Amino acid sequence: MSHDPTALPAHLPTPVDDGATDHLPGSVLPPLTLPATTGGVVDLRRLSTDRRLVVFAYPRTGRPGVDPPAGWDEIPGARGCTPQACAFRDLAAQFETLGVQVFGLSTQDPDYQHEVATRLHLPYSLLSDAELRLTRALNLPTFEVDGMRLLRRLTMIIRSGVIERALYPVFPPDEAAVQALSAVQALPR
Repeated sequence: MSHDPTALPAHLPTPVDDGATDHLPGSVLPPLTLPATTGGVVDLRRLSTDRRLVVFAYPRTGRPGVDPPAGWDEIPGARGCTPQACAFRDLAAQFETLGVQVFGLSTQDPDYQHEVATRLHLPYSLLSDAELRLTRALNLPTFEVDGMRLLRRLTMIIRSGVIERALYPVFPPDEAAVQALSAVQALPR
């Protein structure tokens, strides 16, 4: 049986809130650009002056038929990046109706992300923080596996260059978009 990154196995371990994002609400985004799958680069700080942004961070998307790192399913919050990305894809029109622009964020390189965005027909950009510039600047929570430093799953709601809310831990991953949409709807326009 080959690996299917779109399927979530039963009984995944639930991540716990270790306080790793408690510092994020009220944090100002650094002035930096990240490569985007839609071409060019994106400056989240500048872009958020015109509209609210939802940036969901995820560890790594998998590829059909390619096994994940050993023990992947036992790492709380690791499995489920593809279902998470698809959930945001499926609710993209609802975010747009609210004037919210969605981005995915990982430490995977732009070429890898481009393949994923094309394969999954994502209507939003994936941003690459392969150099960990944003991750370090905001002290985003990470973990290491197989020599890779990966982001823990979280969602940031950003407006005017400031993080308004940080949703963490995000679980189950396929409900991340619904959770983010509810959080946005609860904020003043």
